[in-house]
Parts: sequence; structure tokens; C-alpha cells
Amino acid sequence: MTSEAKNKTTIVAAWLSLCVIWGTTWLVIKLGLSDLPPLTYAGVRFLIAATILCAIIFIRKVALPRDRNAWQLMATVGVLGVAVNYGLLFWGELHVSSGLAALLHAAIPLIGMVIAHYMLPAERITPAKIVGVIIGLAGLGLIFFNQVQIKSSLAPLATAGILFGAAAISFCNVLVKAHGQKIDTLTLAAGQMTFGFPLLLGAGFLTEGNPLQYAWTPKAWLCLFYLAIVGSCVAFMLFLWLVKEIAVTKTMLIALVTPLIAVTLGAVVNGEEVNWRIIVGGACIIAGVGMNLLFKKERS
Repeated sequence: MTSEAKNKTTIVAAWLSLCVIWGTTWLVIKLGLSDLPPLTYAGVRFLIAATILCAIIFIRKVALPRDRNAWQLMATVGVLGVAVNYGLLFWGELHVSSGLAALLHAAIPLIGMVIAHYMLPAERITPAKIVGVIIGLAGLGLIFFNQVQIKSSLAPLATAGILFGAAAISFCNVLVKAHGQKIDTLTLAAGQMTFGFPLLLGAGFLTEGNPLQYAWTPKAWLCLFYLAIVGSCVAFMLFLWLVKEIAVTKTMLIALVTPLIAVTLGAVVNGEEVNWRIIVGGACIIAGVGMNLLFKKERS
């Protein structure tokens, strides 16, 4: 096997692994929210993940960036991509159904496609790309048709918040593609978490109270460590590496697939119903993603 073929195989394996990992995190987030409030839950997740990654950087003696722009990039991505995006997503799931939250957050590739069109000359919008994402979103809508419902009077605000978070992470992904190529992947992952988690914990302390008084059950800790180690440390490293290797609009298509994985997991683990909408919707998602992934490689 040639080095180019090996690299393509690695890219496909990383892309599929992220679909599976982030597909499982929907269920784990929901389980943890039964014991912990959303902002502190998200904040502790990234505190643990940042601590692990910073420890690896220290042990491996990885040189930190000296370029001021690199630190500005990590701070921006930390605030928008970690604090804003995850804070709004965790909070929003308290006021809208998980199905609606998944559908709203899956707008990432559509929003990211528009942002990339203006910031990345090699990733222009094409009609086929737009149609592919819309077909995928339609498939998600079909799957979650019965779950797209409001849960409280704050549902409109939560809906807007989740969409804003999706736009924030989309912008961050494009920003990393445009300006983060020379930053070590480990440092970039650790840096954005380090800048993001204090804001989540601070907001949580102000709005949710003293974290020492929460129900720190074994289930809560298990969810936290899974999200921190697998859903953050491993997943962020894979994702940031992918962003450097392929078109960022292709990496963001993962957001279309993860809810489908979550539904499949729910059927396997919890015995949830698998009906015709899930089958047809899944086919639409696969078709929509395929329309985007089968393009010729963009110029880097």
C-alpha cells in the first residue's frame, strides 16, 4: 500500500471513528444531565480533558507557540467553540427535546459551508453541496419528526441558542482551517479547552450554585470521564487533525451522521423503536453525506 493510500485509509478511519464517538456522546450527555446542571457539567468535562492534554504536553515537552496570533486563535476557538457552543447546547437540551437539539445542531455543515465559501477560496459553495446537506437535514427531520417538540416556555430562546452555538463552532472550524495549520494539534486541542472551561464553570457557579452541593453520583462521574477522555481528548485530536488534512466542510458533515448513530444506539441499548422514518431518514443522510464526500479533493 502506498503512503497516499495509507493516508486516505487513515482519514476515512478517523472520520468514521468521530461519527461513532460523537454519536455516543448524545446519550451520555442526556444521562449526566439527570444528576448535574448543564453549564457546570460541560465545564467540568473540559476541565478534566484540558488537564489530561496539558499533562501530556508537559510530559512530552511539546514546545508552546511563540506566535501571538496562535494564542489569539486558541482563545477565540475556546470561547466560541467550547464555552459558547457547548454551554448553549447543554442548556438548550433542558428546554427542547433531544431530537430538536440534534436537528438544530446538525445545521453545522450548512452554516459552515457558507462561512467557508467566503473565508477559504478552495472551498466554494456548489449546488450539489447545498443539495446534499439539505437532503441530510431532511433525513434528520424525518427521523426526529415525533421528537421535535418544545419542553418549556424558554424553548424559542433555547432553539436560537443552539443555532447560535452551531454557527459559533462552524466559524471556529473554518478559522482553524484558515489559520491553525502550523499549530501542533495537541496544543491546539488543549489550548481551546483551557480557554473555554473557566467561562463555563464561572457561568455555572453564578447561575447554578455551588458545585460541591451537586449530586456527584458514580453515574455522573462515569459520564464525565467518558465525555472528557473519549468525547473530548480523543475526538478533538482526531477532528483537528482531519481539519488539517481534508476540506473543513467535509469534516463538518460528521454533525449529520452523529444523530443517526445516536438513534441506532438508542435502539440497541434501550430497545427504542426502529420505524420506517428512521430507515428512510437514514438513507437520506447517507445520500446527502455521500454527495459531499464524493467530490474531487479541493485545493489546499
